[in-house]
Amino acid sequence: MKKVVTVEQMRAIEQAADASGLTYDKMMENAGKSIATAILEYWPEAERWSVTILVGPGNNGGDGLVVGHYLHEAGAEVSVYLTRDRTDEDENLQRIIRHGCPVTTAEKDTRHKVLRDLITTTDLLVDSVFGTGFKPPIKGDSKSILAFVKKVLEEDVSAPYVVAVDCPSGIDCDTGEIAGESLVADLTVTLAAAKPGLLRFPGAGYVGEILVGDIGIPPAQKEIAAINLVFATREDVRTWLPDRPRDAHKGTFGRVMIVAGSVNFPGAASLSALGAYRSGAGLVTLAVPEPIQGFLVPMIPEATWLVLPHEIGVIAGSAADIILEELPHCQALLLGPGFGQERPTLDFMKRLINPSATAKQGIGFIHQEGNDVMVKLPPIVIDADGLKLLAGIPDWHAHLPGQSILTPHPGEMSVLTGISVTEIQAGREKTALEWAAQWGHVVVLKGAFTVVASPTGQATILPFATPALARAGTGDVLAGAIASLLAQGSQPYQAAILGCFLHGWSGEIAAGMIGSTAGVLAGDVAELIPAAISELERG
Repeated sequence: MKKVVTVEQMRAIEQAADASGLTYDKMMENAGKSIATAILEYWPEAERWSVTILVGPGNNGGDGLVVGHYLHEAGAEVSVYLTRDRTDEDENLQRIIRHGCPVTTAEKDTRHKVLRDLITTTDLLVDSVFGTGFKPPIKGDSKSILAFVKKVLEEDVSAPYVVAVDCPSGIDCDTGEIAGESLVADLTVTLAAAKPGLLRFPGAGYVGEILVGDIGIPPAQKEIAAINLVFATREDVRTWLPDRPRDAHKGTFGRVMIVAGSVNFPGAASLSALGAYRSGAGLVTLAVPEPIQGFLVPMIPEATWLVLPHEIGVIAGSAADIILEELPHCQALLLGPGFGQERPTLDFMKRLINPSATAKQGIGFIHQEGNDVMVKLPPIVIDADGLKLLAGIPDWHAHLPGQSILTPHPGEMSVLTGISVTEIQAGREKTALEWAAQWGHVVVLKGAFTVVASPTGQATILPFATPALARAGTGDVLAGAIASLLAQGSQPYQAAILGCFLHGWSGEIAAGMIGSTAGVLAGDVAELIPAAISELERG
């Protein structure tokens, strides 16, 4: 996992590294080399390209000059444009000059003619004007220069690729706030660790793909080892895929009980089951109110069924006894998709999670008196209306099994916490961490760059922000996928992260296959989870 650090944390990390012998000059050299390497790996043909380095006055500009050195060494034709003069003692600039690379200063290009010519003829523009210390707005000559660059890029039908050094110029790397002159990158190589502003809109819309460059700071350095916020990568999560032994049977991969659906939202049950099956579960049992069961059977014939008593088409409170009777045979339980928020289903939730709940021995809807058996709930995922119903149960978090998984979108998180959606969105990582710790459960705060937080103080940001998933039913698919991974033996925090990763990736695959994010349906996302798994397995 790649760490995510604030600007202040990064400053402290660099200071500690410098004090331990890794000098700022060496970190700059490492930074530029790692960015050049990333560029050449991302575009192998870049060794034959013309490259323009847009250089600012500070350390970010120094990083850019080092990038230019290594790209020149690789064979690229490098030009440098200084937004402000740098001192003659700048060794990185002098090295560029010794290479014979053309260097232009903005002070001598007052009408930006050279700058326009460079932008319109170069293959790659490296943006190293402002780094992580920048706070909008842009001022002085830099404002007019970046505004000009932005205008030319937008007008040029054959505009060059843009690579940002650490952070696109004009973005607040903590908050994601942008200046009007901010440049849009195709690739951002952020240094040592990702920055939260790269993962928050509007700034996230300017970064392109994010890679993390190595500047030589050892992961064991205490200042970086102590960071509890990370960014998920495929290299990390692929190791969490459940094993698929050749001699397996359906029991090997676990049984998921999904309690879902109502007459108004029957499809949520089938989408959850499809998400669970496509993520590898061996058996899915759908427990649904009687009026919708016949409708659902053709949609998901692989499922087994528990037909539940209902009131006005929603799950009745008495259904809890039936569920509790079956739970000893299940490895995971999903509650909530398509429930609705009617009082009978609230009664069901209360009876199900009440610590004194008992399952009565019997068949169907008829139970014998006596012979009560205490039931230990399996690992639980609670989604959608199930979360809203929880808010009506006093001390609900104390009644759930430890580290249950809650999957709210910001609106549902607002219902659970009493905090406004605006406040939640302004501090997504902080909100998820605080409430995961308070409740003692894993929180999956859905949305662009979903945040998964554990009650032990760890949080992971997922690398997906796509409108392909902004569709009714995709949350049901996600909940089913996470429950499936629990049933296959994954630990709750890892199951939540891996489920979110597969879900996000399958959404992107679906959009690519269909040709647009606009046409992706929840069922498409579920059907393509195996494709995401396959790509992960291949590395």
